[in-house]
Amino acid sequence: MSNIIPISLLKDRYWASLIHLFKNHDKLNQCFNTRFFDIKGETIKVQSLKKHAAPWSTSEKVMLNLALHLFNEKYKFTLSDIDYLDEKNRKLAFEAMRIRFRNY
Repeated sequence: MSNIIPISLLKDRYWASLIHLFKNHDKLNQCFNTRFFDIKGETIKVQSLKKHAAPWSTSEKVMLNLALHLFNEKYKFTLSDIDYLDEKNRKLAFEAMRIRFRNY
């Protein structure tokens, strides 16, 4: 899906942080497709994505919840859930947060 992401979305800090996580996290990357994303319409099928993720591990759900929260704050995230992440995923999470808050 990375070949069809418009540059405007990659420059948008909300989309860019979400895309960073979905492109670089193995489990999220499996869902980075037209089943859950309408890139042209700039929408995400969040409920379908969350339903699909129901059997995932806690740390995988943390990454999904972080990605959605960075995209739109209406999707709640508990910061202390980062404690569930291993070093690699913690690093990825902080990279995404830097992307999201880069203008501050």
